[in-house]
Amino acid sequence: MQPIAPGTVVFHRFRGYGVLTAVNLLSGWVSVRFGQEARTLDLCLSSDQLQHADGEPILFRRDPPERMPHARLMAMVRALHDAGYQRLYLYSWPKPSGLHWHWHLFAGPRNWSARPLRAGWFGSGADYIFNPVLGWGDAPGASTAELIQALAQFDPEGLSHARGHDADHSAWFAATCDALLPDYAYSFGWEAPNAVAASAALAGAALQVMPVRQGLPAYGGAALPLAPGLQHLDRSRNIFPSLKSGAECLLRGA
Repeated sequence: MQPIAPGTVVFHRFRGYGVLTAVNLLSGWVSVRFGQEARTLDLCLSSDQLQHADGEPILFRRDPPERMPHARLMAMVRALHDAGYQRLYLYSWPKPSGLHWHWHLFAGPRNWSARPLRAGWFGSGADYIFNPVLGWGDAPGASTAELIQALAQFDPEGLSHARGHDADHSAWFAATCDALLPDYAYSFGWEAPNAVAASAALAGAALQVMPVRQGLPAYGGAALPLAPGLQHLDRSRNIFPSLKSGAECLLRGA
C-alpha cells in the first residue's frame, strides 16, 4: 500500500483530483483540498472511495496503516546493530492517556534513566497518526534502508556515537524483534494487560507489548524479558523524562 500523508495526491469519483492536507491514521479521517476550493473537505477512508492519483484504491479497513512507528524503528535499529552500531538503543513508553506511545532513540553509553536527547531522535504516536514521518528527513512509508540513509544524512555525528559493541543488548534486541515484528512492538511501561504479564511484572521481568495497527489481536506469545539493565531500576523513580523539556536536554548534547 502506498503511504498516506499530507501532500498525497488523491482522486475522488465526484470531485476529481485533490491533495490531502491532514490525515488521522488512527480513525481514517482525512481532509482534502480540491482544485481552487477555499475550504477542505473531510472524508473517511473507509467509506468515501478515495483513490491514489494512479488509481490504486485506498482500503483503510482492509489494510489499516500503522498507527505508531515503533515496529519500523525496531527493524531499523536491528539492521544498524547488524552493521556494527550496537550502541544504539530504542526506549518506548506510554503517554499518560494510554492512547499513544513515545519513542526515543539514543546512542553512546547505555544509561536508561539519563538518556540524551537529540533533535529528530524522539517523537510520539500522537504526532505520527497525522504525519507518518520520524523527523529526520524521511518520507512516509520509507523502507528500513531508506530510514537509515536519511538518519545518517540528517545527523551523522549522532549516529557515530552508536558505533561499537554491546553484545548482551544486541542479542536481547534481536530475540525481541524475532518474537514481535512486524505486527507488535515493545513498551518499557509498567502496565500489565493480562494475568501472565502481571505476574511477570511483579517478578521484574515483564516486557509490555502493543500492536502497531488496529484490528490485531492482543499479543499471545511467551512473556519476554526486559532489556539488560532495566531489571534493576527502581520503579519508584521517574525514568520517563518529559519531552517538553527537550530543548534543555538538547543543550547538553549527546
